[in-house]
Amino acid sequence: MNAQLAQILSFSQSAMTIGFIAFLRIGAAMALLPAFGEQTVPMRVRLAITLAFTLVVAPAAAPFLKPVLESGSHQYLVTETLAGLGIGITVRLFVIALQVAGSIAAQSTSLSQLFGGTSVEPAPAMGHLMVIAGLALAVSTGLHVRLTELFLQSYDILPAGRFPQPDSWVDWGIASISHGFGLAFSLAAPFVIAALIYNVAIGVINRAMPQLMVAFVGAPAITAGGLILLLLTSPFLLSVWLEALNTHLLNPFGAP
Repeated sequence: MNAQLAQILSFSQSAMTIGFIAFLRIGAAMALLPAFGEQTVPMRVRLAITLAFTLVVAPAAAPFLKPVLESGSHQYLVTETLAGLGIGITVRLFVIALQVAGSIAAQSTSLSQLFGGTSVEPAPAMGHLMVIAGLALAVSTGLHVRLTELFLQSYDILPAGRFPQPDSWVDWGIASISHGFGLAFSLAAPFVIAALIYNVAIGVINRAMPQLMVAFVGAPAITAGGLILLLLTSPFLLSVWLEALNTHLLNPFGAP
């Protein structure tokens, strides 16, 4: 009886330690992940979501975590946190891409002074709308499943208990940041093109009719045009963003 209790106690301690190691990586990433790690989500809810992800990931990742447990080293306290932060930052860049795209679009269409009241930081209402719509679309299409696959896949590229190579992380970060800003400008391209056409047309009209106050005539036109363009292009832009996000989640450590 005592031998069986000792085995049960040893197994429970091993399972708890494996769960804690997985929790370090998932918890660090959860602070930055889209939707689940937003600052508007209560801390208790985020903790519950992190524990739920840990319960799903830890049993499947146990073969990767047992060598760390058997080694007796405690450097996983640092390595797993760094790995989680790296994963969370690269995925968070897609939300930042939506925010940047909304800011560019709002600035191009004279809508940058309209602020979203529920955002943590002041942002154009157009950008806030795109972020909320993008997050809702991602969650409704199975973001939690893809994040679980991402955590499991990360143990192949970022082994538990090992410090990552600095040069690889630098290249990975630069590629992810450049891809994020390229995606942001691509999403805002219709609004930039519309603003360019508007400014050229206003310049031609001003040269032809200097006495006409073209700014007062054109301001309502560019504002209405921006809102109409947002209505027409939002489904396509969000589908492009979602496809880019899913592609990154399928291959997060490759070249974007």
